[in-house]
Amino acid sequence: MEQTMTRIYSFLPEDKYLHSFTSISTFLAKLQNPTPQTLPSIKILSKPPSFSCQVNMSTSQQLPTHHQREPKPIKRRHSASYYVNRVRDSLTTRISKIICGIFLTLLFVGGIAVFITWLSLRPHRPRILISNFFIPGLDQPDGFENAEISFNVTARNANRAVGYYYDSVEAFVYYRDREIGSTPLVDSFYQEPKNTTILSKVLKGATLDVNSDRWRVFRKDRARGAVVFRLDVTAMIRFKLSTWDSKRHRMHANCDVAVGRDGSILATSKNKRCLVYFT
Repeated sequence: MEQTMTRIYSFLPEDKYLHSFTSISTFLAKLQNPTPQTLPSIKILSKPPSFSCQVNMSTSQQLPTHHQREPKPIKRRHSASYYVNRVRDSLTTRISKIICGIFLTLLFVGGIAVFITWLSLRPHRPRILISNFFIPGLDQPDGFENAEISFNVTARNANRAVGYYYDSVEAFVYYRDREIGSTPLVDSFYQEPKNTTILSKVLKGATLDVNSDRWRVFRKDRARGAVVFRLDVTAMIRFKLSTWDSKRHRMHANCDVAVGRDGSILATSKNKRCLVYFT
C-alpha cells in the first residue's frame, strides 16, 4: 500500500500534494472500516484510476496534425501591349505560312509542267535499220571478179517535235572485224519529225576490197549456212527544235547482218534495229 501511495504521489504536483494526501487517506480509511452509509458510494475498481495528467498526454498524442497548405500562385495579368504583340506575331506567322504554301504549290505545278514538256520534247536517238543486204554471185567460185554488195539503210525519226540534220553520212562494211569496203551515203539532209528515210548504196570496184582468198572464205561460211557481215553507219547529227539547233554530235550505228546461200539477207537480220551511240 505504501509503495502504491509513493507512486501516486510521484505523479502529483507539489502544490497539490497535501490535499491529495488527505483525500487518499480518507478514502483508504473508509475502505478499512466500511459503514453502511459509505458502502453504496464506494466502488471497487479492478484497475487503479487514470489521472488527468496521463489522459491529457494520450489525448494530445491522438490529436490530428494540421498541415499547412501551400499558397496558390497569384495569376498575373498581362498588359495590353503584350496581347497586341502576341496577335501581331500570330498574324505574321499565318501570312508567312500562306506565302510559303503558295510558293511551294507553284513550284510543284511548274516542275510537273516542265517534266511533261521534257517528256514530250526530249530528243530520241535515230532508229537505224537494215532493210536489205545482197551479195550477187556468192554461189559462183569466180564471183570475186565482179563482186559487189548492195544494201538499204532505213533511218527513222520517232520524235514529235525534234528534227535531225545529217551531215557526212558514211557506210563501212566489215567481215570478221576487217574492213572490206566503205562509201559515202549522202552529203547532208534534214529529216523532219515522224519521218522515215531510206538510204541505198552499192559497193563495188574500188570501194570494195574482195580478192580470191577472201571470196573462198565467204564460200566456206556459205557452206555452213550463213555469211555474217557488219555494217557501220556514221554521221554528224544536229538536233533541231523550232528555231533552236544543237551542236554537232557524231553518231555510230553498228548493224550485224547475215546472208544465206543465195547471197540475200536472212529473215533474222532483216529490219533488225542497229545499236546507235554517240561520241
